Amino acid sequence: MQLRKLSLGIVVSSLAFTSLVFAQKKSGTPAGAPIFAQDRGKLTIQLDGQTVGHEEFEIGPAAGGWTARSTTDIKPPDSSAARISGTLMLQPDGAPVSYEWTSKTEKTNGAHIVFSNGVAKITLEMQGSRPFEQDLTFGTPMIAVLDDNLYYQYAVLARLYDWSRRGTQNLPVIIPQELTPGSVAVEPAGSLAAGDGKSYEALRVSTSDLQVLLFLDANRRLMRIEVPSAKVSVARE
Repeated sequence: MQLRKLSLGIVVSSLAFTSLVFAQKKSGTPAGAPIFAQDRGKLTIQLDGQTVGHEEFEIGPAAGGWTARSTTDIKPPDSSAARISGTLMLQPDGAPVSYEWTSKTEKTNGAHIVFSNGVAKITLEMQGSRPFEQDLTFGTPMIAVLDDNLYYQYAVLARLYDWSRRGTQNLPVIIPQELTPGSVAVEPAGSLAAGDGKSYEALRVSTSDLQVLLFLDANRRLMRIEVPSAKVSVARE
């Protein structure tokens, strides 16, 4: 099965994902140890060196779990300006509870997703159309949400990675705006120099045809994203 492309939101409207079966749940995190940390910031989105958008995000505790949310304003070349917002509710171990997104261009579209027992129950609302419902089954509650133009979700992905076990870890993925499931392989890439000339601890996120590099500081906060083949970079201000 293919995901047409996990949009890095600009050049590529999608990332091709080969569907894989998720093999394991996190096993190396000590019981009770939080995998998330409070964080907030602003990201600058660039395409081929030109700024095309900004995203403001916040991750914090809520209702016994965690909430991660952001709003992106983006204007890619030859495309309409858009404002995209997403709110992700998470259990303490990182499994998603619910997710909502809205996209405002000429029309306003959005969806609400509830996750339960490895099933994502989606209600899609497109302006001018009746709500559409669809269920996607993953077979595990540990699912990564990586939506179009909402890069803060890579900060969540970096926390879902089991650092105590390391190695290559396959995670099932849902791209809500695409209504499509898939998977990614996440692996440590060591200390790498980013496009800003600084060195960070890096994670490599791979699909069948694309690699995304996540650059993290000493506290494993997401500082920068680079997709060399697409000439896309996303940097914390």
